[in-house]
Amino acid sequence: MIPRFDVLGVHVNAIDIPTATDEIGRWIDRREPHYVCVTGVHGVMESQSDAELLAIHNRSGLTTPDGMPMVWAGKWAGLAVERVYGPDLMLALCERAVESGWTSYFYGGAEGVADRLAHELTARFPGLRVAGTYSPPFRPLSPTEDIEVVERINAAAPDLVYVGLSTPKQERWMAAHVGLLHAPALLGVGAAFDIHAGTLRQAPRWMQRSGTEWLFRLAVEPRRLWRRYLSNNPRFAVRLMTHPPRPMTTARIDQEVQVHA
Repeated sequence: MIPRFDVLGVHVNAIDIPTATDEIGRWIDRREPHYVCVTGVHGVMESQSDAELLAIHNRSGLTTPDGMPMVWAGKWAGLAVERVYGPDLMLALCERAVESGWTSYFYGGAEGVADRLAHELTARFPGLRVAGTYSPPFRPLSPTEDIEVVERINAAAPDLVYVGLSTPKQERWMAAHVGLLHAPALLGVGAAFDIHAGTLRQAPRWMQRSGTEWLFRLAVEPRRLWRRYLSNNPRFAVRLMTHPPRPMTTARIDQEVQVHA
């Protein structure tokens, strides 16, 4: 079992990208249905007031440290951990998919973004097999529409379903559909859709590594993100000082998963 550490109740895996791709490859080989939460400060803070979202994170096959604050928290807990950023994980899996013959499905994004994403990735990774794309409307789907989506994706028979609906919508969607979809791996990668489709600028690597990426994203999308960053980041820092991250034992992970099941 890949170790986890507790960040304000959210169980984050102490992991790196090669380990994550290997684990996802095992799901595909065994046809075991799981989902991946790619989680940073926003996901952790949203979970503080949302017990269902907290449970969704903690039932995941993997909850990866998306931002540098999660990496620092893992190191504080005494574990070896690296950033597993959604856009980087997507690229690593696309490369592995070409080697292994896995098929990919892209669900999410604004109209046309999933198609553009598929075009850009197949150009970047010759031989990448795309099973399909779908950009759902920006409203809740009716039960009939949802059944149609499940049937559509299952008919395409992908190994990997990338979900780009933003947090916490994508986490809820994955938790509701894992098992209903035959795909072994559902991956909530959020902004990776827009970044790799070329519709959203990505922060320079030095900002990603220094933990200042949020400043870049705030400058690019101020109206959408200002409340998130100016509220969540200070509250996260204060709460972490009083509730330091800690490594989790296998017994405690199993016990808490059973409680939330």
